[in-house]
Amino acid sequence: MSNPNKNAAPIAPAANFIRNIVEADLAAGKHAQRRWAGQPGLASDHAAGALDPAKIRTRFPPEPNGYLHFGHAKSICLNFGLARDYGGRCHLRFDDTNPEKEDQEYVDSIVDAVKWLGFNWEDAQENNLYYASNYFPWMIQAAEYLIATGNAYVDSQSTEEMRANRGTLTEAGKDSPFRNRSVAENQDLFKRMQAGEFADGAHILRAKIDMAAPNINLRDPAIYRIRHATHHNTGDKYCVYPMYTFAHPIEDALENITHSICTLEFEDQRPFYDWLLERLAEGGLLQRPLPHQYEFSRLNLTYVVLSKRKLIQLVEEKHVDGWDDPRMPTLVGARRRGYTAEGFRLLMERVGVSKHDSLIDYSLLEDCMRETMNELDERRIAVLDPLKLVITNYPEGQSEECFAPNHPLKPELGKRMVPFSRELWIEREDFMEEPSKGYHRLYPGNMARLRYGFVVKCTGCEKDAAGNVTAVLCEYMEDSKSGTPGADNYKVKGNLHWVSVAHAYTAEVRLYDRLFQAAAPGAGDRDFLDDLNPASKVAITVQLEPALKDALPEQRFQFERHGYFVADRVDSQPGAPVFNRAVTLKDSWGKAG
Repeated sequence: MSNPNKNAAPIAPAANFIRNIVEADLAAGKHAQRRWAGQPGLASDHAAGALDPAKIRTRFPPEPNGYLHFGHAKSICLNFGLARDYGGRCHLRFDDTNPEKEDQEYVDSIVDAVKWLGFNWEDAQENNLYYASNYFPWMIQAAEYLIATGNAYVDSQSTEEMRANRGTLTEAGKDSPFRNRSVAENQDLFKRMQAGEFADGAHILRAKIDMAAPNINLRDPAIYRIRHATHHNTGDKYCVYPMYTFAHPIEDALENITHSICTLEFEDQRPFYDWLLERLAEGGLLQRPLPHQYEFSRLNLTYVVLSKRKLIQLVEEKHVDGWDDPRMPTLVGARRRGYTAEGFRLLMERVGVSKHDSLIDYSLLEDCMRETMNELDERRIAVLDPLKLVITNYPEGQSEECFAPNHPLKPELGKRMVPFSRELWIEREDFMEEPSKGYHRLYPGNMARLRYGFVVKCTGCEKDAAGNVTAVLCEYMEDSKSGTPGADNYKVKGNLHWVSVAHAYTAEVRLYDRLFQAAAPGAGDRDFLDDLNPASKVAITVQLEPALKDALPEQRFQFERHGYFVADRVDSQPGAPVFNRAVTLKDSWGKAG
């Protein structure tokens, strides 16, 4: 495997408060006492002494209960980017503590998404892929230690009773009637919970902290609950499962994470994070220095919903065509649409890292995609709204070769052959029988240049019985020296792209746009579904230059004048690609806004 720190080359990272903290910690040697040896729960492939105390360790810890969305990309780029830039390591860890909502399908999709973004967690020395479920035996030991030291108890209240006794932001909570159970009774009940003697919800293990604490998260939070469910990784081995807020800090400590970075909604959970690790360190179950949690603002975009509940609703009610629908703000959807990993990394660098929530206009994401695609994507010719053009003085049955550059900014990529013939497809908008002011393309009597080809003069058009234009008639202009079709001797303003009718590839193209037509879907009292954009997906039949027939799934191109397109990774077949529009050449929403 390649070195994960060399993947996804950095884009001139800007300073931010987290980088300042990391640099100060490294300069002070804050984590120099860390070690692998003797630390319980670690994967066996870590050799003693493999940890370099001068390096940082971060982690990306998704719950495998859904597909990653755009917001996760920010966390991925931040955590893996920090480890890369400071020569450390970033772990991919699945916080799989809820067997009822998790699935191997989500695990696989997350692995795929992180790698697609350009990051890795393994090399010849380390494989930093972890599962919370692999630490379950140690977490049970930690829970039993808290019981033994009077820091946890088994509560037998119902969910409704616990909720009622929790209190509010202005009123203290009430102690559970079971809060003062003896250590022996709590130990017995917890053992029986593990043995499967009780139904779901009959008991729950809670930390004993302070029911009057101003921070509600410290009012005896739940740490273990009963769940008779099959786990995707451990099967039916367990009947009790740790709460995420209990498992997460333990995982950080066991993996020697130096900087536990999460979004601002977890800020109120930090006191419990610290409380738990301190208790376990006091008992010698964890080594110091302990990891510290740092919070940053999540990614908020206009014209997008990132709520997991709303995304599930979009899929289950079939407002979209699944999690990988190119309109969905999921990474698998973005990839299918043709968005680039480079574009996401550029976006995250430009958005930056702060502790202040802000709303980023979706056009910034599109601009980042355009910028990277303009650099990466070869050019091709596509006619999306075909109208036939007939060159009446060009011999029937004859064709010849024209040559177009594959990339105007990269001459080293060479040129490709584009066949030319008597009948061509042009865009319908490139002809007007009665031109408007300033119109420089084809109309009777006007000349225009066929890109990479000849100059033609419009002599008229053909119409059907309803008066619709069915063909544009032109003559090519001869070169004054050779008497053959020419272009260099004529100064014209119109420049048209075209595809030979005899050689064109007829294909389906899907014109994707933003899923929502409101910048803040569901703002106020509106249902967010009322803001769906009815034109977010339009399928059309188009004419493409013949070279595009051999496009491979996920191969991207700039269709000249139209934008950036990708061969659909699901529906494309050998010799029959289907293309999705990733983004237009220019922001078409700025004026609309």
